Amino acid sequence: MKSPISADVRECHKFDEIIDVRTPAEFAEDHIPGAINCPVLSNEERIIVGTLYKQASPFEAKKVGAALIAKRIASYIEEQFKEKPKNWHPLIYCWRGGKRSGSMTYILRQIGWNAQILDGGYKSYRREVVSQLNTLPQLFKYQVITGQTGSAKSRVLEQLTQMGAQVLDLEQLANHKGSVLGNIPDSPQPSQKMFESKLLLQLQGFDPASLVYVEAESRKIGSLHVPDILLEQMRQSPCIRIDATIEARVAYLIEDYAYFIQDPDNLIRTIDYLKELHSKETLSDWKTMVQARQWRQLVTELLEKHYDALYRRSQNSNYVNYEKAHVFSTADLSAKGIEILAQQILMGHHHA
Repeated sequence: MKSPISADVRECHKFDEIIDVRTPAEFAEDHIPGAINCPVLSNEERIIVGTLYKQASPFEAKKVGAALIAKRIASYIEEQFKEKPKNWHPLIYCWRGGKRSGSMTYILRQIGWNAQILDGGYKSYRREVVSQLNTLPQLFKYQVITGQTGSAKSRVLEQLTQMGAQVLDLEQLANHKGSVLGNIPDSPQPSQKMFESKLLLQLQGFDPASLVYVEAESRKIGSLHVPDILLEQMRQSPCIRIDATIEARVAYLIEDYAYFIQDPDNLIRTIDYLKELHSKETLSDWKTMVQARQWRQLVTELLEKHYDALYRRSQNSNYVNYEKAHVFSTADLSAKGIEILAQQILMGHHHA
């Protein structure tokens, strides 16, 4: 018999608010979507209490921890919760559903609010994410968008989203452009767990009766892994290919990677990542082009000598339907050109 004080991870949606009482560091790594962070111990305090637990005794640690937690809960009641109505129904969770969430839940219930603890804490939520990502991706029909680097695949996905299509934009969720040069400056990638949380949330909002458009990805996007079951589904799915002229791709990339052009030193450092794959002469030519600001020539060569060769090797082997892809050709990847492309893709596939 489950106590009325605890709730199962599948009941999260029934609450007015989800409160994560773990430290800011734990919260930053991953949390239940929509949860707010009300830490009852700071990052430093949690380390102090944990150290006491191991070095002195659990009893000594609990005395110190309880005092810190009680003070912190008092301040939340005074500042954040005092306006909440009597029928407020919050869900509280910590790492395992133990001391930290138990303390806050107990005090809120004493006041008269119907606060409940998440059974098993964050760990039970995380288990649920892993289990769902092993099954949910199989419910959908995917349409995989392929095309060489600079074919504006991500921009086409954005446009399809605006036109009301179901789009799974993995690079956006991963905060990365998917290539060697894909790091977005001053904007780190989420943790693997957070990436999976965001991904699951998006899949849960999709309708299995409609197609899901997705860009062809490799196993890793920057430092993050695409979950295996999803990747398997994508690799079995029908493909469409954007076939853009090299001029259109070069013009698009110069605009899309404008921040590289504004920071030539970073671009030169990034070119060094390619040293396993190209001769010293080639790399030094490319760096000279950066210094001379010969963007068009540089991007053309990077595409022809690096990306296109890489692309030919990867897509054909990984995506079983790549050869049969429906091809959409274009010489225009301006905003207008991308809009036309997205319209053609929708028209071409509304019967799929």
